[in-house]
Amino acid sequence: MTRRLPSLNALRAFEAAARHLSLSKAAEELHVTPAAVSHQVKSLEEFLNTPLFRRVSRGLLLTDTGQMLLPGLSEGFDRLAEVVTQAMHTGDQRTLTVSASQSFASKWLIPRLDRFHAAYPQYDIRLDASPRLVDFEREGIDLGVRYGIGGWGSTLEEIRVFIEEVFPVCNPTLLEGEHPISAPQDLQWHTLLHMDAPFAGESWIDWQNWLTAAEVTDIDATRGPRFSLLSMAIEAAIEGQGVALGRSVLVADDLAKGRLVKPFVESVPVDFAYFLVYPKRSAQAPKIVAFREWLLKEAQQDERSLPANAP
Repeated sequence: MTRRLPSLNALRAFEAAARHLSLSKAAEELHVTPAAVSHQVKSLEEFLNTPLFRRVSRGLLLTDTGQMLLPGLSEGFDRLAEVVTQAMHTGDQRTLTVSASQSFASKWLIPRLDRFHAAYPQYDIRLDASPRLVDFEREGIDLGVRYGIGGWGSTLEEIRVFIEEVFPVCNPTLLEGEHPISAPQDLQWHTLLHMDAPFAGESWIDWQNWLTAAEVTDIDATRGPRFSLLSMAIEAAIEGQGVALGRSVLVADDLAKGRLVKPFVESVPVDFAYFLVYPKRSAQAPKIVAFREWLLKEAQQDERSLPANAP
C-alpha cells in the first residue's frame, strides 16, 4: 500500500517544536537553526493545508490540528527509536559499550575487567571514559556508570550500586619513619593531596570537611598539590607523595592489594553515589543483564572486603 506522507524532517521539526512550544529549543534539540525548523513546519502546514501553530507574543500555541497531531507523532518517534535501538543491539550482540568517568574506569573498572571476561567471554567491552553525560541511543552507548544523586531522565533505569565513604589513604611506608601516621593530628607532618572537583558542593568532602569531622582544628587544609582527577591524587598517594582523601569505591582495589592503607577509623559518608544507568527499553537485553549482575556482585564483594578500622 502506498503511503502518502509529508517529509520525515518536517514531521520531526513539528514534533520537537510542539513539545517545546519553541522553535529555538526545537532547533537546539535537532542541531539545526530556528529558521530551518520554521521552514519545515511551514512545509508541513502547506502539506496539510492548515496551520499548526498560533504565533502569540509569548511564543507558540498549538491549533486544534496541532494538538491532535502531536501525541501520535511523539508516540511514533518513540517507537521508531525503540525499534532502531533493538536493531542496534541485535546487530552487535558481542560488543558491550560502557560509559564511565576516567577515575572510575581506571581505578575500579579496568582492574576487574579480567573477571568480567572470565564470567562472560562472549562479550567484548568497549570503554568510553568521559565525564560528560552521554546520549545512550544517539552515541551507541549500552549503559553507563554515573556519579551523583540520580534523576537523569524518565527513560533511564537507575540502580544505586555503591554506598560511598571518604577517608584518608596513604602508602604503608608513611605508617613508619620520623613522623609515623597513627592519629589524624599526625597529618600536620605530611603533604595533603587534593582534587579540584568541578561539581564541588555540599555533597563533596574535601580536606577541610574531613578534618572538621575528625575534630582537628590546627592543620591548614588548603596546603598541598591539587589534581583535576581523583585517580591522579590516589596515584600520588600510592607513590608515597602524601595523603589523599580516597573514596571507598575508587580505593578498594588498592587497599585490597596493599598499595594503600587506611590509617584512621574516621570516615565521612557522602550523599553522592555511583549508579548503573541504561535505557529502560534495553533492561532485558542479555548483555545488559550480564553486566548488571556482574557489577552488583563485585560491589557486594567490595563492601565486605573494605577495611573498617585502621591497620
